[in-house]
Amino acid sequence: MRKLPDIKRLVVKVGTSTLTYENGRLNLGRIQNLARVLSDVKNSGVDLVLVTSGAIGVGVETMGLGHRPESVAEKQAAAAVGQPQLMEIYEDSFGKYNTKVAQILLTKYLLTDTKMHANATATFEALLDADVLPIVNENDTVVTDEILFGDNDTLSAHIATLVQADLLLILTDIDGLYDKNPLENPDATLISSLPNVTEDVKVLAGGSSSNRGTGGMITKLEAAEIAQKAQVPTLIMNGTEPDLIYQALKGEELGTIIGA
Repeated sequence: MRKLPDIKRLVVKVGTSTLTYENGRLNLGRIQNLARVLSDVKNSGVDLVLVTSGAIGVGVETMGLGHRPESVAEKQAAAAVGQPQLMEIYEDSFGKYNTKVAQILLTKYLLTDTKMHANATATFEALLDADVLPIVNENDTVVTDEILFGDNDTLSAHIATLVQADLLLILTDIDGLYDKNPLENPDATLISSLPNVTEDVKVLAGGSSSNRGTGGMITKLEAAEIAQKAQVPTLIMNGTEPDLIYQALKGEELGTIIGA
């Protein structure tokens, strides 16, 4: 069993590959299960923030594009279509468990604009005090390439820092960090824990195992680095079975934990 910090405030990041099927369409059953588990965790007394990807993916499917767009303008158009649909699905899913949700869309100005940072902090605190679950995404619709976070792994680490979380939980489509690529090497071994992220560790990280998202393991390790600077440990684990979150938060050795 792992020794985890006393978790009173938790940031959970879920990626597009976890939210969708291989064909790019939303996995509604998994989203429903995730909403049930996170609502239950929240009911136990844990302040919870959810950082989600998926808006562009939903927009791509709705618009019938057949592939993830490459230009910023096309991505913004897909996000504009997909974001309200994604939030409607979350609101419906969490609403079944009487969990109130709010949408927060952010850009990298959060990191450089002192007033925006202060306002965002105050907004998060007000929502959490009101027993509302903030659901955060990057504001893909209006930002330009220069102020994109680039992936929501990075965004989740900055949110974990901003709200002073006790743990950043990154849900992905593989079990954690391996000593070699598990898709190519059947004898790959899962690394259960790391004290910190080094350059040697980054070498172990490959690209995204999915063509539906923007991040791979390297972005998750970089997120863990950001979080660790604020003394927030990061747990990277498979999100395809949301019920495993219960076991992970109890200290069972699932996924890869960094900086605990």
